[in-house]
Amino acid sequence: MWPELAPFPIDVPEAQWEALAAAHASPPRAYHNLSHVHAVLRHWRDVHDGPGWDDPVSSFLAVLYHDAVYVPGRSDNEANSAALAVEHMARWQAGGDGGRVAALIELTARHGRLGPAGVDRDAALFLDCDMAILGASPAEFAAYDRAIAAEYRGAVPAWMYRLNRRRFLKGLLARERLFLSEHFHARYDAPARVNLRRAVTEKR
Repeated sequence: MWPELAPFPIDVPEAQWEALAAAHASPPRAYHNLSHVHAVLRHWRDVHDGPGWDDPVSSFLAVLYHDAVYVPGRSDNEANSAALAVEHMARWQAGGDGGRVAALIELTARHGRLGPAGVDRDAALFLDCDMAILGASPAEFAAYDRAIAAEYRGAVPAWMYRLNRRRFLKGLLARERLFLSEHFHARYDAPARVNLRRAVTEKR
């Protein structure tokens, strides 16, 4: 899968790719699907080819599995995704650092509440890979914002979603730093703030 992003730092057999695809397809998602994994993996590759990873295997597997279990509105998605990653690693990457992969995945539950001092270098880069969509082109950001809304449609009342989403985006915008690593801060902070200001205004 995704040969344009290869070589990968560890072998992923076809059966594992199939299991990963099945996980991301259930339930169907508008945003947290394999397309999102591919987008985050492009940022992972950019880091790999640039500043580099201290532990490329763990960060790579964390990218693959960080949203493997995703049900809108649930608070245990990250923990369940981490557990699935550990389960699959035991089957296909025996000897890998499942604890580290799980820890990285579980950190994604704290997006917007962590500072650079609260994470190590790889964790900062991994979390920023996931949040890089904030600094995407206006069209890409708008598509992301619509897809998140689509995922929550039917899961929570529309008024509650708009209230909570605006609160989350405003909270991000109020932070001194949106990105934890210098690599992503330099590239995406300015465009991300433009996107966030527009989105907050639109949700009034």
